[in-house]
Amino acid sequence: MSRIAKNPIELPKGVDFNESGGSVSVKGPKGTLSLDVHPSVGVTIEDGVVSFAPHQEADMAMAGTMRALVANMVEGVTNGFERKLALVGVGYRAAVQGKSLNLQLGFSHPVDFEIPEGVTIETPSQTEIVVRGSDKQLVGQVAAKIRAYRPPEPYKGKGVRYADERVVMKEAKKA
Repeated sequence: MSRIAKNPIELPKGVDFNESGGSVSVKGPKGTLSLDVHPSVGVTIEDGVVSFAPHQEADMAMAGTMRALVANMVEGVTNGFERKLALVGVGYRAAVQGKSLNLQLGFSHPVDFEIPEGVTIETPSQTEIVVRGSDKQLVGQVAAKIRAYRPPEPYKGKGVRYADERVVMKEAKKA
């Protein structure tokens, strides 16, 4: 039985919540997000509080999933989400140029990453990248794609890593 589905979501001021025909949309100061609710889950709205309940007891896990997704949507349109990346390595740098992120990652060519809609990317320094947006899944996916160009290697630790990531270093081969 899902304990997450039992917790209601309180809507903060300035957030509009609409539910119609199996679809939920949340509108706030940072944008608008929508989601198709699973048919086995019912959504009720009363006095700025959204609650989820399964139609059958066997679907409690899906109700918990839908509640977590909608809670992330509410958090995203009010505060937004961000992921920080760090570039570690000699000559590794990043710069935003218009709608693309230009990365120098030790390859013979620069890597140009097109910034998708709904996400903003900033580079406070040449070795830091900050990905921001209202959709948690999209922010995480964009950060993962940037990291995938050069994941941190285990011997020197060079590569693109999350700012809070701890890379376990291996010992070099002994002669």
